[in-house]
Amino acid sequence: MKRSTCLAWGLALATALSSTLRAVAPPVEKTVILATTTSTQDSGLLDDLIPRFEKQTGYVVKTIAVGSGQAIAMGKRGEADVLLVHSPEAEKALVADGAGIQRRIVMHNDFVLVGPATDPAGLAQRTAAEAFQRIAASKSLFLSRGDNSGTHAQELKIWKAAGITPEGQSWYQQTGQGMGQTLAIAAEKKAYTLSDRGTYLALRKKLGLPILHEGDPSLRNVYHVIEVNPARFPKVNAAGSRAFADFMVSKAVQQRIKEFGIPIYGSPLFFPDADAPDVDAGRR
Repeated sequence: MKRSTCLAWGLALATALSSTLRAVAPPVEKTVILATTTSTQDSGLLDDLIPRFEKQTGYVVKTIAVGSGQAIAMGKRGEADVLLVHSPEAEKALVADGAGIQRRIVMHNDFVLVGPATDPAGLAQRTAAEAFQRIAASKSLFLSRGDNSGTHAQELKIWKAAGITPEGQSWYQQTGQGMGQTLAIAAEKKAYTLSDRGTYLALRKKLGLPILHEGDPSLRNVYHVIEVNPARFPKVNAAGSRAFADFMVSKAVQQRIKEFGIPIYGSPLFFPDADAPDVDAGRR
């Protein structure tokens, strides 16, 4: 064999081996800090998805489940690598500020108004704003998360649409807790509260709180994944952040989101949106 041919084969083999090693090489920085809303945790979705991501990529995810407002604040300070949140106005502000990049839609569900089976405020056949007006007029106990979460932000929008300022009223109490804990307190006190559907369905059997209002267009609840900007925060795990965001919008994970919850609850807890138009994108 000619020397030139040997060299060519050698170079080709070296290139192939190099590509293979790069493909299977573990990440340099293994930890990915995910700041997310409590609903993705309380619903059980992350318990299903994160082990798949870790096995597939070699990354280890450190999940911090707080309200969306707190998660976004972490991103703004560079204290997380990637966010999975559902507070559109705050998300768009984060991206406009330059602290967040590549805001991509992942999924949606909706908010539901739950409360005691006796329904003392009489919420049947009302719009969301009218239901809140009825709660205020009857002075029925309402529990707010009061934690600057996406759910709390949506609740405040509905009160504003209803023309009511509930703060300071004896019937309006703030828990300062996540969705699962707020639902548990509402069940104990036989109070009304606003919940994302996923968390509610996951905990429904323990609560004894029926859905009393649902289906209003204003109750749509959309989740986005946002990478924290490594140009602003050099310590951010940019590769891990991108890997997680890509994972969440991948076809396999979108299919899993579509199926998640059906065997146990009879319906999915979330609906995949990565292939759907994002009318509220505000992307950068």
